Amino acid sequence: MITLQPKQAILSLVFLFSLAIGAQDFQGKAYYVSKTSVDMSNFGRPNMSEDQKKRMQERLKNMFEKTFVLTFNRSESIYKLDEKLEAPNQGGGSRFGAIMSGAMDGIKYKNAKSKQLLSEHELFGKLFLIKDNLPELNWEMTGETKQIGGYTCFKATAIQTWKEFDMASLRRPRNEDESTLEDEAETEEEEPIKIEAWYTMQIPVNQGPGDYWGLPGLILEVSAGKTTILCSKLVLNPEDKATIKAPSKGKEVTKEEYVDIATKKYLEMRKNFRRRGGQRGTR
Repeated sequence: MITLQPKQAILSLVFLFSLAIGAQDFQGKAYYVSKTSVDMSNFGRPNMSEDQKKRMQERLKNMFEKTFVLTFNRSESIYKLDEKLEAPNQGGGSRFGAIMSGAMDGIKYKNAKSKQLLSEHELFGKLFLIKDNLPELNWEMTGETKQIGGYTCFKATAIQTWKEFDMASLRRPRNEDESTLEDEAETEEEEPIKIEAWYTMQIPVNQGPGDYWGLPGLILEVSAGKTTILCSKLVLNPEDKATIKAPSKGKEVTKEEYVDIATKKYLEMRKNFRRRGGQRGTR
């Protein structure tokens, strides 16, 4: 196990990593911390007290700051929450938060050879299987470099070509009493989302966290919109090999269909929560 902290220790192992990657049964695990900045005006009531806002911010921090693990080999990967690090009630400390975290997280499988992308999500006890092709990102190399935990990383940029279910981007309706789901579903004016990725050719696999892939080395850091994902730990050829298996259960939907379903469910829950005097959850 190698923690991406001591620069000299990691650099001394680069040659050994290269040999390990050449092995027939090569496998690795990369641990990522994902953080999303949140506009507090989209959550709670406008007249919340400062104390209530602080409590809400802590819940949102739990919901939007998580640790994921990417298990990968030369052509496949599985990306999911690190179950060992996530607390049972992670996702806001409430049933609402837990349900919506499941809608956002789930399991993601990528196959760089077949260009297959499969995602498994649970929403209100119902399992969905999102079948898609890997997004064809038009990466542009900038020539910039930096060190991440002792690895030499190169910067690449692209424009995001897909839409995710994103609770943080949904606007608060101007008139909560008269608003409809369609009004609430309005988001900020959509602009192209620029992706900035840092990859290392010292680990020459074209994998990365989430939907990101297609560079000549493992992606250790990526920023897109309000979210930044950073690799914090890397394990190459672990003693306990994990099975990288494509998910196959759940109702098959497209990504667009799933985003629409999850958005409507979230807005329905948010409206019902407010009608019941949702401040009980913030006290």
